[in-house]
Amino acid sequence: MKRISILLFVLVFYAEGVLVAQEISKMKLFLLIGQSNMAGRGKIEMQDTVFYPGVLSLNKDLKWIPARDPIHFDKKEAGVGLCRTFGIEMQKYYHRIDSLDCFSVGLIPCAVGGTDIDKWQPGGYDANTNTHPWEDMVKRVNYAKQNGEIAGILWLQGEGDSNRDKSKLYKDKLLNLITRVRLLGGNKNTPFLCGELGRFFVKKQMKEGKSDAAQVIKTTKKIMQKGTNTAFVSSKGLTDRGDKLHFDAKSCRELGHRYAIEYQNLMKHALQNKN
Repeated sequence: MKRISILLFVLVFYAEGVLVAQEISKMKLFLLIGQSNMAGRGKIEMQDTVFYPGVLSLNKDLKWIPARDPIHFDKKEAGVGLCRTFGIEMQKYYHRIDSLDCFSVGLIPCAVGGTDIDKWQPGGYDANTNTHPWEDMVKRVNYAKQNGEIAGILWLQGEGDSNRDKSKLYKDKLLNLITRVRLLGGNKNTPFLCGELGRFFVKKQMKEGKSDAAQVIKTTKKIMQKGTNTAFVSSKGLTDRGDKLHFDAKSCRELGHRYAIEYQNLMKHALQNKN
């Protein structure tokens, strides 16, 4: 029985390797950036570890692997995030609109927990993880682009800038980041989606007499509404994991679903304008 189990494991591992090799030849790439809520801190369950054909992620060693949580590797507490669900929903979308020429989805995880937006400037350094978020992202994007195009950029960040001084400067810094990361991807109009900070985090701040997180959300939403090919992703009704900071696993999956819906709406709008 033990020998049969080992054999089955080897066969499954080999089959996945063959599928991955086939799928990286034609990919729609999505860049995932921000801090811990983009990286994901939800508790991993069996459903989060199942290989979904056509959805891959770029690991720490620049290898395409089946997208299983944790997708990110910024810190040891990385867990369930929104990214895998987003990838699955987008793969379904591409299959639905063109089943004969279906693209694989490639996720490029680059989020780093605890980073304020200044850490995403060229040369920015995060001492807690001993990383340079911008330069590390550039390296990963340039590698990934060998296998496809950057089809979208997902951003979820702001807790690190939710204080009196930083929140006032957030608008200009976010606008600058959007421009830079789009240029990196090779298209000044690449869809850019911003997620809303957890409303539980805002409520916590409000109880402390602070409104900085609310200001960051207001700024982000306004930029997305006025931007070209941009969308704001609501966190309404989502819950935390008990720390008033991070989304729980169920909410992370729902947030990934919401990002996918907003992205698809952008595609529909672009197609309507084209026609």
